[in-house]
Amino acid sequence: MLVTLIKYLGILFIGGVFGYKGLIKGKIEANLGNIQTIALLFLLFIMGITIGINDEIISNIFSIGLKAGIITIFTMGFSILGVRLVRKYVVLEDEEVES
Repeated sequence: MLVTLIKYLGILFIGGVFGYKGLIKGKIEANLGNIQTIALLFLLFIMGITIGINDEIISNIFSIGLKAGIITIFTMGFSILGVRLVRKYVVLEDEEVES
């Protein structure tokens, strides 16, 4: 697991160096948004295949979905609450904060 994480961070670092050094130019740079979208869709497709192959996930899909829904609701709720608290007590320069 640690080796996999190091590989991912290494790839991220190499991409950052390429971007910082300006090694990606021209058509690739102009189409980075499309390339990212295609890569994301491919990743989701592969994840779908992996989930579909795993019988344990398929047999527990409703309980997994329920847990994911609960986590999502709490995450969204506390995120909204946190933003409201920060906006209420932190004023940036002369900007007025709307409630």
